[in-house]
Amino acid sequence: MKKILTTLTLFAGLLFTGNVFAQDQPVDPNAPVMKFERDTIDYGTIPHNADGYRSFKFVNVGKEPLIIKDAHGSCGCTVPTAPKEPIQPGQTSEVKVHYATDRIGMFIKTVTLTSNANPNIKVLVIKGNVLPDPTNTATPTAPTPMPAAKALPAPTGGH
Repeated sequence: MKKILTTLTLFAGLLFTGNVFAQDQPVDPNAPVMKFERDTIDYGTIPHNADGYRSFKFVNVGKEPLIIKDAHGSCGCTVPTAPKEPIQPGQTSEVKVHYATDRIGMFIKTVTLTSNANPNIKVLVIKGNVLPDPTNTATPTAPTPMPAAKALPAPTGGH
């Protein structure tokens, strides 16, 4: 019983300490702020190998220059390109995204931006459906059955 009480006390102390530290970090009222026209781009249903480029447009509505430190897609088929130069207060810019439309079927992917903005992490979403390649006339075939296992010869009495 004493071990349980000690463990609960330590756990409660850690929770309280975490909350105190989180509250000690005030939000900078002058920090840059990214305001996007939209957080999600729906490609809709598109043909195989269609144009996979789209853009997320935004404006820095904060009071300081915005610097995007990192932009990465949730997989190799989603490649973002963020501006390298600082975006001044009131200035508009865009994050370009390329999705590899040679992949068939429905998709939902994310682009994560890390910046000096408030908040410093922003997640954008792309989604859609890529139709099959109409020029691919190959029809799926049934898998080839495995050959039957051959019986091993019976062991002979010897070493």
